[in-house]
Amino acid sequence: MDITASGTPALDAAADHLLIFATKDDDILDGGALRQLNEALDGGLAPLVKSGELSGSVNETVVVHTFGKTETSRVVIAGLGPAEKMGLDEIRHAAANGARKARSLSSGALAVAVDGEECGFTTEEIAGAICEGLDLGLYRFDRHQSPKKVPNVLERVSLHSQNVAGVEAGIPHGRSLAGAANFARDLANEPSNLLTPTELANRAEAWAADHDVEIEVMDEATAAELGMGSFLGVAKGSHQPAKFLILRHRGGADEPGLGYCGKGITFDTGGISIKPAANMEAMKQDMSGAAAVVASMGAIADLKLPINVTALAPCTENMPGGNAIKPGDLLTAMNGATIEVINTDAEGRLVLADALSYANHLGLSPLIDVATLTGAVAVALGDVATGVMANDDDLAAEVIEAGKRAGEKFWQLPMFPEYDDQIRSQVADVKNTGGRLAGAITAAKFLARFAGDTPWAHLDMAGTDDASKTRGTQVKGASGVPVRSLVRFAAARAEASA
Repeated sequence: MDITASGTPALDAAADHLLIFATKDDDILDGGALRQLNEALDGGLAPLVKSGELSGSVNETVVVHTFGKTETSRVVIAGLGPAEKMGLDEIRHAAANGARKARSLSSGALAVAVDGEECGFTTEEIAGAICEGLDLGLYRFDRHQSPKKVPNVLERVSLHSQNVAGVEAGIPHGRSLAGAANFARDLANEPSNLLTPTELANRAEAWAADHDVEIEVMDEATAAELGMGSFLGVAKGSHQPAKFLILRHRGGADEPGLGYCGKGITFDTGGISIKPAANMEAMKQDMSGAAAVVASMGAIADLKLPINVTALAPCTENMPGGNAIKPGDLLTAMNGATIEVINTDAEGRLVLADALSYANHLGLSPLIDVATLTGAVAVALGDVATGVMANDDDLAAEVIEAGKRAGEKFWQLPMFPEYDDQIRSQVADVKNTGGRLAGAITAAKFLARFAGDTPWAHLDMAGTDDASKTRGTQVKGASGVPVRSLVRFAAARAEASA
């Protein structure tokens, strides 16, 4: 899909569809492109407002036919909600809803009216948000299907504003963020027999090459030389060779820079502590953390952020093969810590233990790990917010603020020292589960042992990695969370150090 900027008035655009945004206000028809459309239709929108069919409510889309009174014969009006509550995320969602509605009607070209500098955002910010919404909302994962008919496609989109320069500046920013999130979605939606650790490494290499990101793929032999016994312990049960991905963006000075670590379990059976059969197919997405950190590096490089960032992704399957680790086994991580395996289905923290240890070995700081780590976080926060746990409250606040700017919700959970008692082992330095109580927190407490004194935040996305329905920027399936927040975090760090 090609997206361009235009100074032509939106109502004069030669397109198959015109998208206009509406706020939920008493004077809904008094401003911008919606007022112009109402005038062109000789007040024809007023009856829709009076009847409540057009209110500007969030998630509302209204189709209006102009019968030759405007250049575009069909207009989609997408609701933003109340003006006083409107932010960039409302613009993203409205753009996604409106574009999907237009596409459902026919293929062709879409024109979008870019209004709203008076709402406190620049044209560049508004255009960027619109592009994010378009690319995220129009996402499809249908490469393995044989459709009965060719699906509708919006081939071209034009964003219309008097401030063409502002729109042109916003387009690549929004598209880069959404493109990275969609790449993460593609990886997480892919069936696990097609996305083995080796194939994930191949696709990461291609992504890195396309975005001028350095990449190194560490094999099992090299990981063994480094003493990554925790990561390799999980890999023992699978016939698929494990891969440890290292991606680097060098945009800053000589310091090691920021470190992202992502859990890359390309399929999780639970191992010897095998999961129930029901819904096990969803475990193909247990590499969503790795997908997020890999994808974020593409956008960080595209935006040429003046900061050094390294992403680490330990990738393997968790299978119950003959060589698989067993409950009661002992593993030794790269940092020398010994781990008693209580439950082999608590494997994500085992691979991240070595990723965090390696990040410390590289001198990276601060560290953020991303993982579909515990069902407990989904019980606590549902599918609305990603859990944040940290050894540094200021760092956690930065992550949450980056999420607000990206339109991704986070909620911090406590890390009180009393929780450490639950992961004390009688035979090792630590055990890999702490029981049912506070499961998300005790998992984070385990990881904290390997982050050490380095400022660190843990993002448990087990409740937010998958969207159960399509609405706004979310399309049913892999969500792409928290790619855009990781990029925003790096951008904020770069800005703060400038």
